[in-house]
Amino acid sequence: MNRRATATQTAILELLRQDRRAFSHDTLTERLDLPANRVTVYRILNRFVEQRLVHRIVADDGRQYFASCEADCQHDAASHRHLHFRCNRCARVECLPAAPLQYTLPEGYRVEHHNVILSGTCAACG
Repeated sequence: MNRRATATQTAILELLRQDRRAFSHDTLTERLDLPANRVTVYRILNRFVEQRLVHRIVADDGRQYFASCEADCQHDAASHRHLHFRCNRCARVECLPAAPLQYTLPEGYRVEHHNVILSGTCAACG
């Protein structure tokens, strides 16, 4: 069943697509020009993940961040093998340019999800 896009959904998706960074729920809620409660924003973000419009990043601080997917994102283990970076000073989280990650798994293991996050100081905080 197709759902009608609400003003809140459109605004959240637009915020995510405007920037390469990943946003926490709190940051998205603060930046919205529309009133929206926490539950509504979480539902929208979770729906966007299911619809493969955004991907979820669980950072080393335990918080969830959401980033817009690139046009060629396939949402499988191979296409999300890019790194994420979280700045310890400004808390910015961003997807880093795709670079092939290579690792060896024992026989019989299969990757179904991949989440790699590096933390340190971003270029702006220098």
